[in-house]
Amino acid sequence: MAGRLLSIGECMVELSQAGEGLLRRGFAGDTFNTAWYARACLPAEWTVDYFTALGDDPMSSEMLTFMKEAGIGTHAIRRIPGKTPGLYLITLKNGERTFSYWRDTAAARRLADDADHLRKCIEAADIVYFSGITIGILTPEANDTLLAELRRAKAAGKRVAFDPNIRPRLWSDKDTMLKTISDGARAATLVLPSFDDETTHFGDSSVEETIARYHGLGVEGVVVKNGEHGATLSFGSDRAYVPAVAAPQVVDTTSAGDSFNGGFLSRLICGASPQDAAAYGAAVASVVIGHHGALINPALLPS
Repeated sequence: MAGRLLSIGECMVELSQAGEGLLRRGFAGDTFNTAWYARACLPAEWTVDYFTALGDDPMSSEMLTFMKEAGIGTHAIRRIPGKTPGLYLITLKNGERTFSYWRDTAAARRLADDADHLRKCIEAADIVYFSGITIGILTPEANDTLLAELRRAKAAGKRVAFDPNIRPRLWSDKDTMLKTISDGARAATLVLPSFDDETTHFGDSSVEETIARYHGLGVEGVVVKNGEHGATLSFGSDRAYVPAVAAPQVVDTTSAGDSFNGGFLSRLICGASPQDAAAYGAAVASVVIGHHGALINPALLPS
């Protein structure tokens, strides 16, 4: 079995503390992290492509090289003269991480500007993945373009997966945020929300309420991630609960949800049941949070 997964979003330059006043540079971003883990977990006959926009600067070129070396296709990435990637800085204080972002003029904000290119890339994929951050960085007009193409793909029978990944700082106001996140779900066949986000921003009082709300938006499959409390799955009339896999030690929870998504999707699109796919996603996440950084050595991942 072979196919193509297309992940749409923003990959950023990551700066983290390296000691003695030095910074370590990396590349990461929620949809890129998921693509990276899906690529690491999928068989070789599957293709994983990333869709974004980058600049024509040296850092954009280095990011493209990093993606290619990870086995992720970059042919869908548009390069915009004069633009650069977004950047974020991780600061540690008393063991707690805080993030500072510089992304207002990032090239990725223009990823949906070429509607014809967007359509062709989506049409060429078997499954498309995007997130609330993807739509959070776009203008309203660009969001209309992206969501229209995703609805078109859904209507054609294509799998469209969406992680709401709600980040209030990306939105002008709460009403716009919740409406656009809901519109994103309407364009999807599968939604992978985190319950903490849903109860904080939508006011859901239970996992069941989250599941019902997304089914009410026309979503076929819902996987609610709830940290150490595991994941609850609802596909049609089928419900299942998958416990979290305890990590020997929790070092860094960055990319816990992204790695779960990548592991889950890698098994689901290869024919596993949603429950088995979620169990594998939980196993992947348990390994990832035991190491520093968003992206860990693929050799450490469960087979």
